[in-house]
Amino acid sequence: MPQPVLWHIEISHFNEKARWALAHKRVEHERRAPTPGAHMVVALWLTRGRHKTFPLLQLDGQAIADSTAIIAALERRFPEPPLYPEDPAERRRALELEEFFDEELGAHMRLLAFHEATKDPAIVERFTVDLLPRALADLGPVRAGATRFFSTFTGLRYGVKSDRRAELARAKILAAVDRLESELGSGDYLVGDRFTVADLTAASLLGPLVRPPEGPSLPPAPEGFERFRAPLKERPGYKWVEEMFRKHRKPAGASDEVAVDAEVPAG
Repeated sequence: MPQPVLWHIEISHFNEKARWALAHKRVEHERRAPTPGAHMVVALWLTRGRHKTFPLLQLDGQAIADSTAIIAALERRFPEPPLYPEDPAERRRALELEEFFDEELGAHMRLLAFHEATKDPAIVERFTVDLLPRALADLGPVRAGATRFFSTFTGLRYGVKSDRRAELARAKILAAVDRLESELGSGDYLVGDRFTVADLTAASLLGPLVRPPEGPSLPPAPEGFERFRAPLKERPGYKWVEEMFRKHRKPAGASDEVAVDAEVPAG
């Protein structure tokens, strides 16, 4: 049986959600990371036009898009250790919280991070160069073109140039931290007494705010983003994210080789 293949963007928090699920279940898999922008062509090809974003998991002959669908497929194929609670009521609550953080936090975190990053050309260049194939990263014209493409792409794709959207994103992130702390109360986990999909989702999508060492390697935080996150560092929710990564973000069972070419896969 072919090894599962995760097509991902290394820096993305939604992609980190999928990587974390694979690591939690100790699923040996291969990772492929086309250059951002080109990833949309790959996603469209693999899903026959149904999806244009990563993460995307090739598993048992299927191309599964969206981190939530990926986790659901992993639960069916690799049930142990579980991410869904066995108790039906707890399972419903865990899935409701997964949906809340997906819908009310994930996109807003991405928008604010890119909004602040695009104000600093040095950070945009650093971010872009880190994602380029090694053979191209040292070529000046390629670096310059990739940097311009990144700024244009994020502006058109995510609306990151809008101050109004950035302000809404800040409010949504703070509301998500409030909800996290309210749901936790005095407990260690969001649902029941063990780590579930709810904890994994909240922690991974708050990862760009907390920047735990166990998470993806990120470029330096832009000045505006750092001003936003600094007052949150003493909040219980922020410390909880650090603890979830420290306790539960084990190394993944992925291939050490990560493809970075933009070729469309055969098949």
